[in-house]
This record gives sequence, C-alpha cells and structure tokens, in this order.
Amino acid sequence: MKVSLRRLLPVLLLAVVVMGVFVVGRDVGRTRAALETFHGEAFVFACALAFANYMLRFLKWEFYLARLDIRGVPKLESFLIFLSGFVLTVTPGKVGEVFKSVVLHERRGIPVERTGPIVLAERLTDVVGIVVLIALGTIGFSSGAVWALVGTLLVLAGLAVVSSDRAMEAAFGMVGKTRAASIVPKLREAYTSLRVLVAPSALLVPSLISVAAWSLECVALLVILRGFAVNASPALCTFFYSTSTLVGAVVPVPGGLGITEGLLQEQMVRLGGIEAGVATAAMILVRLATLWFAVLVGFGAYGALRLLPRPSANPPTA
Repeated sequence: MKVSLRRLLPVLLLAVVVMGVFVVGRDVGRTRAALETFHGEAFVFACALAFANYMLRFLKWEFYLARLDIRGVPKLESFLIFLSGFVLTVTPGKVGEVFKSVVLHERRGIPVERTGPIVLAERLTDVVGIVVLIALGTIGFSSGAVWALVGTLLVLAGLAVVSSDRAMEAAFGMVGKTRAASIVPKLREAYTSLRVLVAPSALLVPSLISVAAWSLECVALLVILRGFAVNASPALCTFFYSTSTLVGAVVPVPGGLGITEGLLQEQMVRLGGIEAGVATAAMILVRLATLWFAVLVGFGAYGALRLLPRPSANPPTA
C-alpha cells in the first residue's frame, strides 16, 4: 500500500484554513508579535516530548501484539511499523492508524482483521488516560469535572458495546443481509481479537501507559507557554490540553481540526487569562508539535521501513 502527500493534501489545506481563521480572528498583528517573543528551543523541547509520547505508546502496541500471541517481529521493524501509522493520524478518531496493520500484513502476512482492532483498543485506553488527566487537571477547578464524566461515559459505552455478544451478532446479521456479506467472517475474527484486547485483564497496563504518554503532551503545552513567558500552572495546562483532545477525538472530523484548536484557544483565553494573540500562537505551535510532527514522523518511519530488507518468509505468528 503506497502513501503519498496527495492523499493528505485536502486535510493539509483544511488545516491551513483553520489556522488562518484563528489567526485572522485574533488579529494577525498580535499573533505575529507574540511569535516574535517566543523562545524557539521550547518548540524543540515540545517535539521531543511528543516523540516520547510515541515511544510510550509503542509499548502499548507491543503489549497488544503479545496479547494476540503475535511473535517474531523484530523490535526495530515493529517500532517503524507502529510509527508509520501516524501517516494517517489526521483521520476522525485516528482510525486511519489501522494503516500500521496493513503494513504489518504486507511484511509479515498477519491478517489485518487480526491486528486492526488494536487501533480501537488503543483509542479506548487513550480515552481512559485522557479522563484521568482531566480529573487531575480539575483539581481546584471543579466546573471542569463534566468533561471527565463525558469521557467516562464514552469508555463505559464502548466497553458495553464490545462486551455484548448479542449486539455484535445482530450487527453481523445486518451486514450479512447486504452486499458486504462476504466480509462477515473477517468481522468476526476482528471482534474475537477485540474481545481479547479489551478484557479487564488487558485494560490496566495500557491505560497506565496512556496516562503517562498523554501527560507528556500536556507538558508540551506548558513548555510552549513558558516559551512565551506565560507562567501557566501544570494543572490548567493538563486540563486545557486533555479536554480539547477528548472533544477533538469525539467529533468526527479529521484530526479534530477546528474543534481541538477552538476549544484549546478559548480555554486559554477565558479560563487561563492568557492574552488572545499569545493563546493563538501557542495553540498553533502545540498543534504543530503534537499533530503535524506525528505525520512527519510517520512518513519518515514508513520511508525507513521500506529500506529494511523484506522477510524472506513470514515467521510463525503464534
């Protein structure tokens, strides 16, 4: 499966439009003036924190592969496969990250329907991690607890759907009556994998990893604000970043574009008391460091992966 920048062009254009609207809405002059005072090393540090987030989340990928009893994939290759999923991270709910399952299939012959559910399990435990961070961020800020409640309800709803064999059988039955009936066996295999991945015994470790991983991107916002000489509290930065991330993930738009940016900026201005031009500039930089940097890393990893020798034979996967 080949990936090119042309496939991302519409989303890239949308991102430019979104950023342009925010800059114009907050006064180009004030945003430019804020950027002129920014310490560039803070952005480099923020990107490093984002990459540390990816490294921690790679541990989840490895954990899930082990849960599915998939063995024999060298760690470097597995790491590059994992990172390559970020090429399509600007999709609603990041479901495009199933691309890494496609790459794993191409290199190791492991069926996509077997590992594709890892993306759903990742998103579920990511929401758990985000909810914990929102709860931590609401310390001394009680009105924000509603977001933690929303996230908790989403997690419970997801677990309820996945755990209901009756609901899933009904869904399979509906698909079986359509022209897509031929994919029902693959859907059943995917569901079997998903049940293994979201079993109670498989939730704790990935959820703890998610808390640690996403807290690093909350710190990235803190670092960027410090680069503007804004002394925001860690709790508020955690709350701002985690709530905007949650809302951006729930709303079905690519990468949460427009939604995440809007909420993040508004909270910094209204709740954090940050000057509008600085808030706009900080929002742009943190999105570059945590969203678009991921896409760049994904392309780099995919390119590096293509340089590795292909396995002469697919190793046993169980």
